[in-house]
Formats: sequence, C-alpha cells, structure tokens
Amino acid sequence: MYRVRLGIRPGMWLGILAMIAATVVAVPAGAADEATASGWSLLNLPVGVTSISRDVYSIHMMAFWVCVAIGILVFGVMIWSIIFHTRSRGAVADVTLVHNTKVEIIWTTIPVLILIGMAIPAAHGLVLINDDSHSQLDVKVTGFQWGWQYEYVGKGVSFISKLDARSMAASELDSGISPYSVPNYLRNVDHPLVVPVGTKIRLLLTAVDVIHSWWVEDLGIKKDAIPGYINQSWFEVDADKPGIYRGQCAELCGRGHGYMPIVVKALSKSDFQAWLKREAAAEKAAAASMASSS
Repeated sequence: MYRVRLGIRPGMWLGILAMIAATVVAVPAGAADEATASGWSLLNLPVGVTSISRDVYSIHMMAFWVCVAIGILVFGVMIWSIIFHTRSRGAVADVTLVHNTKVEIIWTTIPVLILIGMAIPAAHGLVLINDDSHSQLDVKVTGFQWGWQYEYVGKGVSFISKLDARSMAASELDSGISPYSVPNYLRNVDHPLVVPVGTKIRLLLTAVDVIHSWWVEDLGIKKDAIPGYINQSWFEVDADKPGIYRGQCAELCGRGHGYMPIVVKALSKSDFQAWLKREAAAEKAAAASMASSS
C-alpha cells in the first residue's frame, strides 16, 4: 500500500476545457463555393450536391459523433477520477490487480459492435461509389503537367482546361499583381468541365506523364489518373443544384501541382444540350478550316 497525490494545477483546467470544447463542437457543412462559405464551414466536409457526397458526409458525421461519445466517456472518467480521487479526499492507491472476465468481455464486445455498425454503411458507400453502370454521359479525363483534357465520348467535343490567365499572371514572380485582387485565385480555369444536372456522368480517368488525382469535394469524387491505366468514377449533380463547383489535383505531380485547378459547371439539361451543340459545331468548323488550309 502507498499513497499517491493527484492534484489539478490552475493551468490544467484550461487544457481540460480546451479538450472538451474541441471534442464536442460540431462544425457546420461547407458550401459549394468559397465565396459563400464561412470560415467555420470550411473546416468540415461539405454536404455536397450528389448522392455520393451526401453518403460520404453521413458516414463522416457518424464516425465523428462516435468519437465524440467515446471522448466524452473517456475524458469524463479521467476528469472525475482526477477530481474525486486525490490525496486531499483521502484516496489511497492500491497496486492489487484483480482479474474480471465479465468486464473484459464487455470492453471487447462494445468496440466490436461499434466497428460493425460503422462498417455496414461504409461498405454500402463503397458499393455506391463504384457502381458506374447505366451512365448517361461519358467523359474521358486526361491529366498532364499541368492541366486537364476533357473529351465527351461520342459527342465530338474535346478541349484542354488549364489555370486561367489572371491567376497565372498574378502567380508570376514580381508580377506586382496582388493575389487578393484575383477572384478565385488558383481556383479558376479557362475552360470548365460543363455537365448537365440530373444526369449520371461516368468519368474515365488517365494521365500522359505522372500520376494526378481528380478531386472535387462537392461532388464526392477523388480518383487517381494513372498513365497507361483507366480509372472509372461517376457523379450526378442534383437536378436543383446547377452552379459552379471547384476542385484541384490532389496528387503531388511536380512543381506545377498547385496550378491544376478543376472547375465543373453544372447546367440545366436544355442549356447543356445547347452548349454541347455549339461546341461540336465550332470544333467541326475548326477541323474543316484546318483541312482546307492544308
């Protein structure tokens, strides 16, 4: 038998309160564009505008609240022990160890049940993410240093998307242009990927040089683009959520990695068909002009 003195120094209360606050505060979901998102909302996953993104958000928040509950329980027991089992309250440490089979079964069974409860929706989410069947529009995405090429399969439309001129000019050394004066600095492109809402779109992703990664968090998509290999993914923007959604390359791919933004412009189905028709006609005319000049 021996006695142990456990006390709380004044400064420890601040640390304990900070841990509790960090554990129990939930951050609201983000917005589609940083121009409309608050600082707090940018700290959490966005709910997004697709069924995939909503499933990912739900799984994330489920895991978050499980961790919050565990944190409250663990830190609650720790704080209670620190406060009520001090020398000043007559607490005496006892080194005698007692084996309790029932307790060990309980603290083994509960984590197993928690993991199973989290694994079921996670597995369902993985199945959903990989089910790209019955797509209504196929787009081939090719990453390169440093930009993206989009080809609407079977539609006669293909173009390259790179960092917009204003961001590029402001990023140059001694340009004299403040990045704060450029809207969506390093997050804008010259030619966005245009898609229709309410349409299942399959992406066929590859690369020509090194590994890149196509990531738009509001769509719930992050997929590697690997040279010599075609990865597949899909998304469907909600019919009532037309707008502009931004992302970037998420795989370190060289010195221009930070200059590979992704912009997806979601239009109504009628507006998209009109845009697709114009682009196909323009590309056909350009090809005919090149053929006649040669």
